[in-house]
Amino acid sequence: MFRALVLIAVSFSPNAVAASLYVNCNNGQSLNSALSRLDPKAPNTVWVQGTCTEYVHVTGFDGLTLKALPGARLVQPSTNPAPGIAAAVLLIDSSRSVTVDGFTVNSPSTGNPPIGIGHGSGDIRLRNLIVNGGGHGIVIFERSQVSISRATVRDQGFASVGIYDQSDVHMEGGCLFESTTGAPWHVGINVGSSHLTLRGVTIRNMQIGINVSAGGSVNVQNTANYYPTDEASEVLIESPAGTNINGISLNDNATVSVSDAVLRIPGAGQSWGGNTGGILAAGESSLDANSNLVISSSLGQGIVVMDSSHATLNGSSITAGLHGGVVVANLSTLSAGSPTGISGNSVDLFCDSKSLISGSANIVGASVVQCGSLSQGTTVPLP
Repeated sequence: MFRALVLIAVSFSPNAVAASLYVNCNNGQSLNSALSRLDPKAPNTVWVQGTCTEYVHVTGFDGLTLKALPGARLVQPSTNPAPGIAAAVLLIDSSRSVTVDGFTVNSPSTGNPPIGIGHGSGDIRLRNLIVNGGGHGIVIFERSQVSISRATVRDQGFASVGIYDQSDVHMEGGCLFESTTGAPWHVGINVGSSHLTLRGVTIRNMQIGINVSAGGSVNVQNTANYYPTDEASEVLIESPAGTNINGISLNDNATVSVSDAVLRIPGAGQSWGGNTGGILAAGESSLDANSNLVISSSLGQGIVVMDSSHATLNGSSITAGLHGGVVVANLSTLSAGSPTGISGNSVDLFCDSKSLISGSANIVGASVVQCGSLSQGTTVPLP
């Protein structure tokens, strides 16, 4: 059995001493108690064994690593924290360069977030995690910066990951966000007033795969900030259970850009159509996508652009949908800047009388067109 024990001490400054500790929660030891004995400004490592049933607070640390031994779990206690204490099972607060690796973190599906990161925390690295339950699985707030990789997050009351308050998140390599029940209402990733870069992510059986609002932005990009780009890069939003409403929903000046990683959205939306489907851009939002955007076999629409929004498609593919391939309405525009395949949908191109589809000469395969405002070029003739 491991005991809480200082194994290594290295001086990096007169007031910073690094330590390596082992904590065995199955033997009555406490992770919080171990953290309280550390110098928070030193690069400490804590190895954890067993099931820790406590609210773990990491506050003001710089250079901490929490490393799970096989089977280590953090579990929400039966009682809620006292008033004024943040409610996450693992709260990382006002900290920098913290790595959390290998844990399973559990909370009831309507309980506190398993993981919360906030108050300007930076360079927080979540690795090889299984996160179950909570209203949010992982919630990131108040200008925090987080990297997530190889994390499985499932069966939350609302969102697998919530990103808020001008925070910045990178997701790279091997993440799975899923609802195993398919019951409403679930969101894979909820982005509000923040920025997300992602690759190598699968989102499964969510009503909304990625929801972006309040000026938030998402980049589907093959970055290599933490892992080599030769790992899987495709972002897949799927709904085998048939419960999806939108693969991606943008509202209130939100933006999504698809660059050098594939975004694939098959079978999105509902058979009754409406504004359900692969991507909904509404409320003065914008979509910018190249050939790495592939939307296929939508039960609803392929792409809906509405309410003074704009989409640019440069080589994207929108095929075999039960309703519209591209639907543009309510003072909105869509432009195709290079050969873009829109075909095999019930209606390939649709626009209302107050909207415009330009670059129609670059649209390939559209055989069913219901749009009186088509422009062959990407702009009207310029002086």
